Amino acid sequence: MTLLRRGYGTTPLHLVAHVAAFALAAYALLQIVDARRADNIVLWLVGAVILHDFVLLPLYSGLDRAARRVAAGRTTNFLRVPAGLSALLLLVYFPLILGRSERTYETLSGLSPSGYLGRWLLVTGLLFAGSAIVFVITGSRRASRSAPPAQGA
Repeated sequence: MTLLRRGYGTTPLHLVAHVAAFALAAYALLQIVDARRADNIVLWLVGAVILHDFVLLPLYSGLDRAARRVAAGRTTNFLRVPAGLSALLLLVYFPLILGRSERTYETLSGLSPSGYLGRWLLVTGLLFAGSAIVFVITGSRRASRSAPPAQGA
């Protein structure tokens, strides 16, 4: 085990988990290749990788650097978490939020797709409001801990 740790750099369980993840990814890729229009799927995957690595990664890295300059120290996480969750919701539901798939959604589900933009904006506002509340609470706790004890008369 020491030889594996020295050669691999971490525990054997970590290696087993990575091998299992790669096996699962290989199985999923084989299932995709058997699909009727595998070329479209591969094209979308390659496009997603290119979009993420060359457009989105520099964009959100730059935004993170700017947030760290504006907000000092630990306060950036109070911006990162709600922004990240909001972006994830936008990524998952963007066709409905932008009204791009209303007919398809209504045909498949039988439900009206109206209101997704308003609900996403409401959830985003609540995420940032909740983060602001947590920020104020933790800031007041830190301030009370660092305050000098009161002098008794």
